[in-house]
Formats: sequence, structure tokens, C-alpha cells
Amino acid sequence: MGDSNRRSFLKHGAAFASTGAIMAGAKERLTVGLIGCGGRGTGLAREFSSLADIAYVCDPDESRRRKVQERVNAKHAVADLRRVLDDKSVDAVVIATPEHWHAPAAILACEAGKHVYVEKPCSHNLREGRLMIEAARRTKRVMQVGTQSRSDPFIAGAIQLLREGVIGDVLVAKAWDVQRRANLGRLKPSDPPPGVDYDMWVGPAEFVPYQANRFHYHWHWWYNFSVGGLGGDGPHEVDYARWGLGVETHPTTIAGLGSKYYFDDDQEYPDTGTVVFEWPGDGQAGHKRQFIFELRIWSPNGILNVDSGAEYYGTRGKMFLSKRGKLEIFDEKNKPIVAQPKAPPQLLGHAADFLDAIKTGRTPNSDIEIGHLSSSLVHLGNLAMRLGRSLNFDPRTERIIGDKEANALLSRKYRKGGHWAIPRGV
Repeated sequence: MGDSNRRSFLKHGAAFASTGAIMAGAKERLTVGLIGCGGRGTGLAREFSSLADIAYVCDPDESRRRKVQERVNAKHAVADLRRVLDDKSVDAVVIATPEHWHAPAAILACEAGKHVYVEKPCSHNLREGRLMIEAARRTKRVMQVGTQSRSDPFIAGAIQLLREGVIGDVLVAKAWDVQRRANLGRLKPSDPPPGVDYDMWVGPAEFVPYQANRFHYHWHWWYNFSVGGLGGDGPHEVDYARWGLGVETHPTTIAGLGSKYYFDDDQEYPDTGTVVFEWPGDGQAGHKRQFIFELRIWSPNGILNVDSGAEYYGTRGKMFLSKRGKLEIFDEKNKPIVAQPKAPPQLLGHAADFLDAIKTGRTPNSDIEIGHLSSSLVHLGNLAMRLGRSLNFDPRTERIIGDKEANALLSRKYRKGGHWAIPRGV
């Protein structure tokens, strides 16, 4: 797809999003509470403030919440998310916390009658994802996951081409996250910075002392707080790769290899890994599907000149797609196919889609069930790498067959002695 075609396409996509914003603006503006004021939370605050009224910003770090409060002119800045949930005037919450808080905060919000927008991956572990679905359905709340590609006209249009058979039946997909992250170094526990409620930050997770390289942003590489490199940028690529592959259940077989190849530091998750997932269908040729994900978070050299993307291999060709704005399609003789993606009509931006779903009662573009299926690939891939063996998974029961150790890791250990935010049913 040429640059001029892409500019034209994005212009039309922006028109869809603008139309949605105008439509939303014509109705009563919803009241929102932002939970988590880090980098992603700051971006979401900017986006939602143009579409809704942000009454609360919430973060255990006073400096962070005050900074975002000033940017969006929020009335309240609090450390404890229960203050947000107790306010009946708040219609919805936007959760951009570290991953160990995603499910607990989302479930509590549903039970308090709030609709939920939660960043990706939606859960810290597979069990929590199922509890999130149950909470949303039980309380009849909208729960949107922050895999924004579901509302991106460029990505959605490319997926529609796959649905229309531009490369035949898609049997295999591959995605990757290849970029250079920072070395965490080796540190020891110390006192938290002034103005930080560290006990609140840890919340329902197992309590560990404050340590600078497992706090702001660096929490991404610790079992207690995150789902690692595969769960960093990976959920975006995992999601649109799975979308294009056309699989709408869990896989049954997961294999993976990965460990620390490059970084000699404190991080616990692999910096290098390859995981493979298989969906058997009915077992017949043509009905099986396979997905491969490649992770290297120490390499400056991406694949096909991008740090992240997906390839789809079909019976009549292949497609290369990246959220960086790249699309290439080839037929079975490797000749380029010229095709213009067409986004679904009236596709809204991701935040606008969430707010519109609340107002209309429809299902959002990245409903929690979609988010759970994609996040579960991250969780299962991490398990296969961590344990160093293949896993046989039962999609119906969401249990690993014949592997007690692996099943224990489908959930997590919570804070000893209990905590008010630990989800029921874990």
C-alpha cells in the first residue's frame, strides 16, 4: 500500500472517528475516573478528556496524580481507587495501572456499577481474565480492553481483506516484538520515594519491599506485577494476528522456548523467546490453525524493517501487516496484490467506541471476551517458556491437562493475610 493511499485511507478513518466524537458530544457527556497516571494513563487521560468529563484521577504516587489532574482539570486527585468507586456520579473508569491491578480494579468497578476500559493485557493471569468476563456479564457492564487495533481503520480494513479471501484460507500467522529495552541493573530494596503510598501500589499482590527497578515502568519484568516482555507491546500484535487467523477459541497445544539471552540483570522474564500455538479444528486438513510469536527485547533490528507486525500465510498468498502503517500482499507466485482496505462503516476511535457502547448498550469493539482470548495466549506462552515444556490445554475448562504445576500458575499467589481487592473465586 503506497504512502498516498495510506494517507487517503487514514483521512477517511479519521472522518469516521470524528463523526463518532461529534455524535457522542451531542449527547450527555459521561463522567469518568482515571485509575493509573503513568505514561499510558497520561495518554488515555488526554484522549478521554476530549470525549468525557474526567472527575477523578487516581494513583498512589502523588506527583503523578497531581500532574495529570492539572492537565485534564479533574476535580479530585486520590490515592485509593475506592474513592472513585464510591462516587455514584462516576459512570465509568479507565484502568491504566500496572498489570497486577487490572483484574482486581476492573472487577471491583463492575461491582460498584461502573463500566470499565482496561488496558492490555486485560489480566495478570488466565484465571483473572475469566473472572473479569463473569463480572462484566453478571453486572451488565461494558468492559473494553485497550487493544486499540480493533478500532483502527487501517488494521480493521486489512483484516476485512483476509475475511474476503484475498490470500485464500489463512492457516498460519506469525507476529513479533523486536526492540531494545533497557537493562534493569541489580538493586536492593530501599525506602519508597516521598509521596508514594507503596502499600496501595502493591495492593493484592504478594508484598515485596520497594525496589527502584521494580517500580514505575520497571514493574513490567517481574512475575509479581506483570506478564513480562511478551505482555508488553506483544498483546497488540497477538490480538490482530489472532483476529486475522480467524480463531475464536483458546488453542489446545502450546509450545515455547525462551530465557534471558542478553540481559544480565534483575528481570525475571525472558528477553528472548518463541512460542507456538495450535488450534486443531476438527482435526481435518485445512481446518487446523497455527500461530507463532517471536520476542527479542534486546535487539535493535526488527523483522521486515519494523519492530512489531504480523504475517498471514494463506492457501493463495501471504500478507504482511503492521500497526506502524505497513501493508503488503502477495499472491501464491509472490507477485504483489494491489488491494484497498475498507474499514467497517462508522468505525469509531477506541475511546469513543467504549463510550458509545455504554450509551447504546451494544458490545464494544474489543469486548472483554475478545481481550481474554488474546491475553490468554500471552499467559500460556509465558507458562510454556517458564516451564520449558509443551502444554495441552482444554479450552472448555481453561485447564492444562495432566500438569499440576502448570495449572497452579494459571492463577497467582495473593497477599498473605488477605487484601480487600483480591477477587472472589481465584
